[in-house]
Amino acid sequence: MALSVLHTRATTAPASIAGVTYRHTRPVRVTEKYYEEVNSVETAFLLIGLVVLSTVLGLVWRARTGRIQRTRTTAAAHEAKRITIPGAAPFGSRVTLVQFSTEACAICPTVRTQLSALADEFDDGTGSVVHVDVDVTSRPEIANQFNLLQSPTTFILDGNGVLQARIGGAPKINDVRAELHRMLSPALV
Repeated sequence: MALSVLHTRATTAPASIAGVTYRHTRPVRVTEKYYEEVNSVETAFLLIGLVVLSTVLGLVWRARTGRIQRTRTTAAAHEAKRITIPGAAPFGSRVTLVQFSTEACAICPTVRTQLSALADEFDDGTGSVVHVDVDVTSRPEIANQFNLLQSPTTFILDGNGVLQARIGGAPKINDVRAELHRMLSPALV
């Protein structure tokens, strides 16, 4: 497949330059054609490569979203890692699910409902497991403090308010349920 591009260059001879007059008083047109060939095989490979690259990047992003990332804390760093959020609801005595959301987040209301139901399922009626929702739309200092890059982001805190796990994006509820079982199991025995 060949595409042709037509370039036209029109030149007009001046009436006189430094005392020299030209016999032609009307414009002289010079037309040049340039042909540029486009290799259809190279174009097809380029398009296929872009589709494959975007698919791979999408699959990697999807695999990482909603996964629990556990944090490791030592006894010395335990007190330094305690999380406090001014103006937030009180934390649970054993586990707190802290959801950071924004007004523009479309999936945040669904996640809020799921995490609240999960906290109610594991709570023994004493406030041992609590869900706290923090809207960071008008509080960017909180987003900066905790390096929140997407909404929702969920933190799972222990009874001392120390971060035990972090979930970016919509959490997989069965994974959160398993994490709560893991965190609450020593006390259940």
